[in-house]
Amino acid sequence: MTAGLWEHWLLPGIWITIQLTLYSSAFAVLVAFGVGMARTSRLWIVRFLTGFYVEVFRGTSALVLMFWLFFVMPLGFEFQLVPMWAAVLALGLTYGAYGSEIVRGAIAAVAPAQREAAIALSFSPAQRMRRVVLPQAVPEMIPPFNNLLIELLKATALVSAVSVADITFAAQLSRLATGDSLEIYTIVLALYFVLAFVLTRLMRLLERKAKASIGQAPPPGDGLLAKVGIRRTGRAAAGTAAGTATTRTAARKATGNPAAATPGGAK
Repeated sequence: MTAGLWEHWLLPGIWITIQLTLYSSAFAVLVAFGVGMARTSRLWIVRFLTGFYVEVFRGTSALVLMFWLFFVMPLGFEFQLVPMWAAVLALGLTYGAYGSEIVRGAIAAVAPAQREAAIALSFSPAQRMRRVVLPQAVPEMIPPFNNLLIELLKATALVSAVSVADITFAAQLSRLATGDSLEIYTIVLALYFVLAFVLTRLMRLLERKAKASIGQAPPPGDGLLAKVGIRRTGRAAAGTAAGTATTRTAARKATGNPAAATPGGAK
């Protein structure tokens, strides 16, 4: 692959993909929190409307929704969205519906005793949600949100169907220009993997900080080297125990007294 293809197509395509991921995920998070918290409302009409939204957007195709926003909306409503924002809107609404179930489940998982304590302190419903429920629910949301973010990143490849020049669109142009499908699509796969890996590292860092804010931080040195060190320590302890047992067996044979090598055997 030539440097010109990287400069004119692939590098701008990477930047477009990053922008799509950031904008769509930000919109999806807003939708997820708004709908997810509304689904815990005491008003049945609010729960019904938000549940209807979730079922509609979770049960429809993001690609078809993207086509509808880009091709059908101008015909029916005389309002044209640029391809970038049609893609952001379609992805945000679709993945916001999935994310709302994560928010609802995490809020429901907070212990009832926490809400009862907040009621005893005369907190209003908004204060209970902001000061008690959400600080405990958010750390539990981050791992499933991480998976959803990776899925959204991969779904940005759909935007090439509405002529948004993302990585996939750039790969198609590069393949048509060079005819080298193997190299180009292998590079594109690697690019998506690198972006997903970076997002995963960032989300894990965010998870650690969120848990630390409520006193659930992991112990210092809880990393790969520490785990290896723990395993080595465990193996060393096992070896020491085995050596002690061997020494006791030899002492029994030498003295002829089964209790000679047993703690307390010389009473």
